Amino acid sequence: MFWTLLLALILLLLLQAQLLVCLRELRISLTSVTSATPSGTSNASALQRLPGAIIIGVRKGGTRALLEMLNLHPDVEVAKNEIHYFNLDENFRKGLDWYRAQMPVTLPGQLTVEKTPGYFTAPLAPKRIRATNPAVKLLLIVRDPAERLVSDYTQVLHNRIQQNKPYQPLEELLLSQGHINPKYKALQRSFYYQHLARWLELFPREQMHIVDGEALIRNPFPELQKAETFLELPPQIKPDNFYFNVTKGFYCMLSAGHDKCLDESKGRPHAPLSNEAFQKLCRYLRVPNQIFFRMVGQKFDWC
Repeated sequence: MFWTLLLALILLLLLQAQLLVCLRELRISLTSVTSATPSGTSNASALQRLPGAIIIGVRKGGTRALLEMLNLHPDVEVAKNEIHYFNLDENFRKGLDWYRAQMPVTLPGQLTVEKTPGYFTAPLAPKRIRATNPAVKLLLIVRDPAERLVSDYTQVLHNRIQQNKPYQPLEELLLSQGHINPKYKALQRSFYYQHLARWLELFPREQMHIVDGEALIRNPFPELQKAETFLELPPQIKPDNFYFNVTKGFYCMLSAGHDKCLDESKGRPHAPLSNEAFQKLCRYLRVPNQIFFRMVGQKFDWC
């Protein structure tokens, strides 16, 4: 009888200790949500919500610039990192609660935006996104696909050099016996029409907004105006939210007296590619580009 009572007492103490740990974790969690809530508002309605808009691509098309510029709007909160929920199976298996937990805290009426450029070319992403939210607004920012390919390679090259890994020159990857190599993955990512076709099978064209990446870099404000209209946001972003940084060679942002420029990886000089090889690439992409123009009802000044 004594040993039974002693064992019961030990179990009770263990349960009490576990309960105290759980209560402590709950307090930390609630404190975190409260600290993320704008001052003067009740945290009862401040929640992590699924995105109402997703920047789906293209890779090296200006997705980070577009996200940061949209974040100038007071009614927009953005996920700071690329989530890769809909394109990576290991993340998708974590479930919708995990995805929601990656989002910023927002108030009713605010729009949550996330961006993962890998979504655009991922075969399963359109179906998964539609199943999650068929009304989600999609933003696709595009740039000259030949320039995009060179920028794509440049990023991979930079990463491999940093990691002391071997690399092939771009021309060796792009050309095979003097002809364009259609198996080169960076080239396949530049066939915009092929990837867009999967999205238009599941989403109406009016649910997708095409952003001109080159125009966004040259003069951000007009492109942001169009994005505000598409997202049904009241016009809040102004021309004086932007200034041209001569040193960096592109526009930076101004908000509440603070300036913000994209990191040093943006505007990085492209890896070398001969003019002859680049012109071959332009000719190769001419027909795919024309198909894309017809699909979106919009023409771009590409090579």
